[in-house]
Parts: sequence; structure tokens; C-alpha cells
Amino acid sequence: MARNTDPKCRQCRREGEKLFLKGEKCFTDKCAIERRSHAPGQHGQKNNRMSDYALQLREKQKVRRIYGILERQFRRIYAEADRRKGITGQNLLQLLECRLDNVAFRMGFGASRSEARQVVRHNGVTVNGRRVNIPSFLVRPGDVVALSAGAREQLRVKAAMEAVEQRGVPEWISLDSKEGKGTFKSLPARTDLPSTINESLIVELYSK
Repeated sequence: MARNTDPKCRQCRREGEKLFLKGEKCFTDKCAIERRSHAPGQHGQKNNRMSDYALQLREKQKVRRIYGILERQFRRIYAEADRRKGITGQNLLQLLECRLDNVAFRMGFGASRSEARQVVRHNGVTVNGRRVNIPSFLVRPGDVVALSAGAREQLRVKAAMEAVEQRGVPEWISLDSKEGKGTFKSLPARTDLPSTINESLIVELYSK
């Protein structure tokens, strides 16, 4: 299975903002952005003016890194978003939020999306009572996502569940932390998603 092996803190520094790829570390002073906010490399501190294409590319790379998706898969998701009715950019973000690894992360089954993806891959998550180990599986409104009995006993999962209780869960998800399960109530509205993402730049990039 192809995966991105670049250091996660380096990815955040490259995009110039926190992408929350390292779980709880991102909320502490040890976060790389707090110590070195400039881009990595010997030329990282230069303030070069970016072209329109560079801005569009950086936005696409940022979203890819946030959700942990490689280029070919991201293109397929964009093609599906473009095919559906409605606003392409909003469809794209909704499809990304519907991925099982992302839903597991939102419910606190992992401290980060990569950790939640690992829980899914190791048969630790069920959807409507059926075990699903495909991170890209699209969860539909009304689906019940739950941890398996074995996954609920893992220390890292327990720590992630405690952390998400403190931070809270999105409005489009209901969570029963004691039972280790939640319901994907509805597709998120654009106002519920991060305002730091400018999906129109991604649409412009792929529309060329």
C-alpha cells in the first residue's frame, strides 16, 4: 500500500500552518510550527511571491496532507465531486469527511488521522455492525461506526477518546464514548468545515 513517509512536522512547516498530523503534540509547545514557522530547507525563510498556479498547488497539497491522501486517489475523489450535483469544492470536502478513517478520527478512535487509519486497517472498526478495514470506505448519513471489543481496550485508543471528549466532536457526529461508537448524522455544511481551506483554488487548478 502506497503511503506518504515524509516527516509530519516538516509537512506542516511546508504549508506554513498546523495540519494536526501528530495528534496531541500539535496542541503543545513542542509543535514545529511554534518553534520554526518558516518553510524547511535553506531557502525556507525567503519571502518569494507566489504565482497563481503556485497558490493553487499549495492549497491542493495542503488538503492532501491534512486528509493523508496521495495524488492519484485525490484525483479520483475530485472527479467524483465534479460529477455530483452541487458545488464541486463543497462536494470535495464532504467526500473527504465521509472517509471512514476521517470519521474514525472525528469520533476520537485515534489521536490523528494516520492513527485512526491504522485502527481501521487492523480490523478495529465496524460500520452498522459489519467489520470494515478499508480507510477510503465512504460512510453515509445514519451509519453507526463503532470500535471492536479489542480496539476499545487499547491504551492509545482510550487516550484518544479522552482527548476528543475534552475538545468536543463536530455537530454532524454524535458520539457515545462509553460504548465506543457514534453516528454519522449528516453531511457537514461548509460553515462547519475549516475556514483555512480555500477549495475554490483546488477547483481552479483541476479545471485547467
